[in-house]
Amino acid sequence: MEERAIKNQVPLWLIAISILMPTSFSALATTATNVAIPHISGYFAATADEAKWIVTSYMVANACMIMLTGWLEHILGRKQLIKICIIIFTLGAFICTVSPSLNIMVLGRLIQGIGGGPMTPIAQTVLLSAFPADKKGVAMSLFGLAVMVCAILGPSFGGFLVDNLNWHYIYSVNIPVGIVSYILISKNIENTQPAKEKKHIDYIGMSALIIWLLSMQIVLDKGQQYNWFDCPWICWVSGFSLAVLAFLIIWEIENKNSFIKLKLFKDRNFLIGTIISTAVSMVVFTTMYLAPQFLQNVIGYTALLSGYTMAPRVISCLIMLAVIPKLMKIYDSRILIAIGFFFLGLATFVYTNVNLSVSFLYVSIPNFLLGIGVILTFIPISALALGTLPKEYLADGASLHNFCKTVGVAVIVSMSSTLVARHSQIHQGYLVDNLSNYSLIFQNKMAAWTNTFIQGASSSFALNKANAYAYKQMVTQSTLFAYVDTFAIVAMIAFILIPAALFMKIKN
Repeated sequence: MEERAIKNQVPLWLIAISILMPTSFSALATTATNVAIPHISGYFAATADEAKWIVTSYMVANACMIMLTGWLEHILGRKQLIKICIIIFTLGAFICTVSPSLNIMVLGRLIQGIGGGPMTPIAQTVLLSAFPADKKGVAMSLFGLAVMVCAILGPSFGGFLVDNLNWHYIYSVNIPVGIVSYILISKNIENTQPAKEKKHIDYIGMSALIIWLLSMQIVLDKGQQYNWFDCPWICWVSGFSLAVLAFLIIWEIENKNSFIKLKLFKDRNFLIGTIISTAVSMVVFTTMYLAPQFLQNVIGYTALLSGYTMAPRVISCLIMLAVIPKLMKIYDSRILIAIGFFFLGLATFVYTNVNLSVSFLYVSIPNFLLGIGVILTFIPISALALGTLPKEYLADGASLHNFCKTVGVAVIVSMSSTLVARHSQIHQGYLVDNLSNYSLIFQNKMAAWTNTFIQGASSSFALNKANAYAYKQMVTQSTLFAYVDTFAIVAMIAFILIPAALFMKIKN
C-alpha cells in the first residue's frame, strides 16, 4: 500500500527524470573518455598501453557491480543503493578531475565504475516497476534515451570539451549532476525495504567473478600487443580465465544462495533477448569504437569533427524514440527487431565503401541509419526480454542482462582492434607486390614523386623520400582495407541475426 501511494503521488515524468539523470551522465562519461585517452596519456606522460587502464579499470568495476546490483538491492533497499551509487560515482569524478598522476586517475575511474555499474539495471527496474503495463514502451524509450543516445553523444561531447577546454571537464561536469541527482532520488523514487531475513553472502561466487573479469580483461588488453596465443603467458592466463569461468558457472548453478541467477535463462524470452541484446550492443559499440579511429587515424579528422559525424545517429535515435512506443502497439515487436537488424547491417555495410577521399556527408549517412536500427532493436528487446520475468526477479534479470552486454562489448572491442591490425598486415602483403620496379605504373608514380621532391634537394634524397612516401601510401591503403573488412564482418553478423527475434514469444 505504501509503495502504491508513493507511485500515485509522484508523476511518472518526475520519476523518469530522477533516475535517468545519473544514468545518462554515467553512460556519457563512459564513451566521452574514449576520445580523450590520447590527451590524458600525454598529460600524464604515459604510454598508450598504460593509458588503457583508464578504460579497463572502469569496465571491470562496472561489470562486477552490474552483477551485484540485484543482491545489493535486497540488502540495502532500492533508494538507499541508488543514493550510495551516486555518491561513489561523484567521488570518482572528483578524483579524476584533480588526479595528480595516472595511478590516481585509474583509481578514480575504478571508483566511478563501482558507482556507475548498478545505475543502468536499477534505472531499468525502476521504470518497469513504476510505469503501467500499457506504457512499458514509453518506459523503455526513455531508458534508451538515457543509455543509448547519451552513449552515442559521448564522443561528440568529449571531443568538444577536449578541443575547446580540456579533458578534466569530462569528469568535473558530473559533480553538480551528482548533487542534483541525489536530491531528486531522495524525494521522488519509491523505497523498497531491505530483506528482513539474513541473507547469505556468496563470497566465493563474487571472488570468482572478480578474478575471471580481471584475468579476461588482461588477456583482451594485452593479447594483440603480445601476439595473442603465440605468447606463453597469454595462453596460461587465458586457460586460467576459462577455468575460473567454468567454476563460477558450476558454483552459481549448484549454490542455493547464488547471487547470479542463472536459472533466469530458463525463460526463453530472457535467454534469446539477452543474446540478441548483447549482439546489438556489440554491433553498435564496434562502429562507435572503430569509426572515430578510422576518421582520425586514416582520414585525419580531429576528435571534435569525428564526434560530429555521429550527430546524425543522435538525431535519428531521438526521432525513433518518439515513434517507437506507437509502433510497438501497432506491430509485432519481433518484426520491429528484425527490421532494426536490417538497418544495423545496412548502415555498417555502407562503411565498407569508404575511401581516403570520403566526404563528411557520406560517413554521416550510416550513422543516421544506425540510429534507426538501434532503437528498433534495443527498445523492443528490452521489453520482451524482461517482460516475462516475475516482478521479484526484475532486478536480478536486469543485472544479468546488462552484465552480458558489458562483457560482449569488452570482447568485441578487443577483437575488432585485432582484426584491424591483422588484416592490415595481410593487405600489406598483397599491396607490396605492386611496389615493384617491374611495374610500369609504379615506375611512373616513382618518377613523378621524385620530380616533386627533387626541388631544392639532391636526386638521392628525392628518391629516398619518394620511396618513403610510397610505403606510407601502402600502409594507409592497407589500414583502410582492414577497416573495410572489419565493418563487413560486423555487417554480416547483423544480417545473420535478422530472424533471431522470431524465436521469442509475445506475452499475452
